Amino acid sequence: MIHVKWDRETLHFPLPPPETKLGKLRTDLAEYTHLPLGSFKLIHAGAVMKDDSAPLTAYKIRENSTIALIGGHSLPSAPTSVPSSKPQLKVKEPPTEQSTITAIRTELDRVRTTLVPDVDALVSALAPSVATAVSSPTFTPTPTSGSAPTQLSSSTTQAPHLPPPHPTPTPDSSKPTSSDHTRLSELLLQSLLRLDAMHLAGSDWPEARAERKAAVREVQGVLDRLDGAWSTR
Repeated sequence: MIHVKWDRETLHFPLPPPETKLGKLRTDLAEYTHLPLGSFKLIHAGAVMKDDSAPLTAYKIRENSTIALIGGHSLPSAPTSVPSSKPQLKVKEPPTEQSTITAIRTELDRVRTTLVPDVDALVSALAPSVATAVSSPTFTPTPTSGSAPTQLSSSTTQAPHLPPPHPTPTPDSSKPTSSDHTRLSELLLQSLLRLDAMHLAGSDWPEARAERKAAVREVQGVLDRLDGAWSTR
């Protein structure tokens, strides 16, 4: 089986044959979800699956692989006519390597400050609590004023027995819910999609390419930690 995360649902499909093209899988998903064929993207292991002519083995799709389906909105229709009264829009300047690096770092900082704390809190809440042992206090008699301390024999005198303290119950309201996991998972997938969409001008931008690769690896690691903690809860 392969698993496809779509919005708040997880779809399950039989694993296609290894030689199956990505385009065939994309078409099957479009028919099943009733989404326009070009209105969504497929992501696996942090990378967007783009080449519909490539076999699924090229994307390392195997048993129990999870694919994210992002998008799914209807494509906007092309305008029938352009009003002549509107002025020409200014052509957007192409991005530079430095501006792309800045955008990558901004996206990564947003994940670190807004999503990682929530992921850490969810993982900590799912981890089993470790009970701490509480030792009973030792009874020591207080000597009477003006008299020597009384030696107590271990064979005749025992410390009073104190009942163990009652454990403080953990409120069930603190436990994460499936909606918490789904929300964080979707936000992390959207971040991976934004990083993938950042334009890189071939091999002329090695620094930007290295920055994006490291950012994708870090965000994917956060997503894997989230999914791993949730699956072993």
